Amino acid sequence: MPAARKRAMERKRIDMAKQAIKGLGVSPGARVGRAFRYAPVRLEEVPETKAEAGESEQELRKLQEAKEHCSRELEELVKQAKEKLGEGKAAILKGQISMLNDPAFYPLIVKQVQAGWSAGTAVRKVTEQTAALFENMKNAYMRERAADVRDVGTRLVKHLLNRKGGQLSDIDREVILVADDLAPSDTVQLDQRLVSGFVTRIGGKTSHTAIMANSLGIAAVVGAGAGVDLIEDGMLLALDGDSGLILLEPDEAETAASLAKRQEQEREKRELAAYANRPAVTKDGYRPEIAANIGSPAEAVGLPERGAEAVGLYRTEFLFMNRTAAPDEETQFRAYKEAAEAMQGRPVVIRTLDVGGDKELPYLNIPKEMNPFLGYRAIRVCLDRPELLVTQLRALLRASAYGQIKIMVPMISGLSEWRRFKSLFAEVRQQLTAANVPMAGRVETGIMVEIPAAAVQADRFAREVDFFSIGTNDLVQYTVAADRMNEKVAGLYDYFHPAVIRLVKRVIDASRERGIWTGMCGSMAGDPLAVPLLIGLGLHEFSMSPASLLAVKRRVGQLDQGECRALTERILDMDTPEEVRAALGEFASCLG
Repeated sequence: MPAARKRAMERKRIDMAKQAIKGLGVSPGARVGRAFRYAPVRLEEVPETKAEAGESEQELRKLQEAKEHCSRELEELVKQAKEKLGEGKAAILKGQISMLNDPAFYPLIVKQVQAGWSAGTAVRKVTEQTAALFENMKNAYMRERAADVRDVGTRLVKHLLNRKGGQLSDIDREVILVADDLAPSDTVQLDQRLVSGFVTRIGGKTSHTAIMANSLGIAAVVGAGAGVDLIEDGMLLALDGDSGLILLEPDEAETAASLAKRQEQEREKRELAAYANRPAVTKDGYRPEIAANIGSPAEAVGLPERGAEAVGLYRTEFLFMNRTAAPDEETQFRAYKEAAEAMQGRPVVIRTLDVGGDKELPYLNIPKEMNPFLGYRAIRVCLDRPELLVTQLRALLRASAYGQIKIMVPMISGLSEWRRFKSLFAEVRQQLTAANVPMAGRVETGIMVEIPAAAVQADRFAREVDFFSIGTNDLVQYTVAADRMNEKVAGLYDYFHPAVIRLVKRVIDASRERGIWTGMCGSMAGDPLAVPLLIGLGLHEFSMSPASLLAVKRRVGQLDQGECRALTERILDMDTPEEVRAALGEFASCLG
């Protein structure tokens, strides 16, 4: 079938469906605006051409100028990323600067030009060859670096071609960005004053695009698929980052409804600001701790003023990424100390290194596995390579002298692992004490409950740990056997599954009986719909994305724990996630 006819038929199908396409809503917000089709330069556009005789020197000058432009551009993007998103996100772009200066990349391009190829062709050839090398590596982390190689090569080509139009720098009015995908270096450039939202062809809820959109507060829909082809440059769109729905050329009523929703969201945002300095307390006096999840010390700066009473999860793996070797003790100490000081004496729960699964470090040479989420990861790696854990524990204990640091261990499945960790912890502490190194008199240690085996044995663990923190993101996938990265089984992945709720209850009950506390640092903790259930279960600490703090604080203040307990008793007798959601939805509607 001719492409034009196929497109016409698809457009007719969309018209019949009220001009709507559907993707995954990954960053909330209702937006109306004109589409801006992002048309980045593509390597395949560069023709394979030879330089004219005697023009190699000129091509080399063009190449060097393009490299200098790229270097300045990337340095500026790193600066923007640090200011907007923190050190962890900026590290992605630092890696691209390293690639641009890698002796196994740029000098090869120079050699291609010296061999008689045009600068553009040389960049394309070397970029494609280098990316292919990465893509064929066994290590998943290294395979993913192919995208960074192409991003750098494309950036060089853009400057060589002096490409204008369809670029992010051309945006001079408020738009909704439309693209196949957005690279990290694209996303960090987005100006929230001009890009009110974006929609991409590919992407999932845990993609870097989704994470950065949330960090920037830009409404976003990803994974819209072939529907993106129906969006023309300048077309009016109504985008809903909550539902994932995008209306093409909405009528007056649809436009008015979307604008009204945005105004309501802005009003709610202003209303929520009043909760920043208020404690979260139920009507009958129950006061859980409201904490934030972070990935770098920079993300802790200003958190107390934004409503965080603690850091419930500091993901230390970002400190280990985009390096050729693990960070030394001094580097780690400075990072943990900075986070502790930023929280001004409030609790900071720091998770020990959690790598493996979808988070790989090339310098650890972890072999490729058939089921990496069930394999060699997190505490299993650290106990197998104790030098990693000892260095981290020394840095953590030293930093404890500067704030209220607590240490959390991920992926614990049994008491044997926990006891090995505690033995190593005691040994490190004894060494530091003998050397008269300053540290806190007592540092709480606990486990992240994300494996059902740990939840089932919570009563035994409660005798030996200082706290639990329930990681619902992994606990759900392990309980219902549904990969949380796989959109095809997304319908099964639900933290309102009765089995998950019963495991959560088991952990909280065990902690209460032993007089210790239980927190939750998975996405369930930041869902206002789930708050009454968790209050009814007696959760002590809620830890979430900083963007969710104030909405959860407000929801806690609307509740009576006695009523929540009665609701929870009813929910514990339910059979399906759908029943649970319906009950919580009805309860929420009564709150107003």
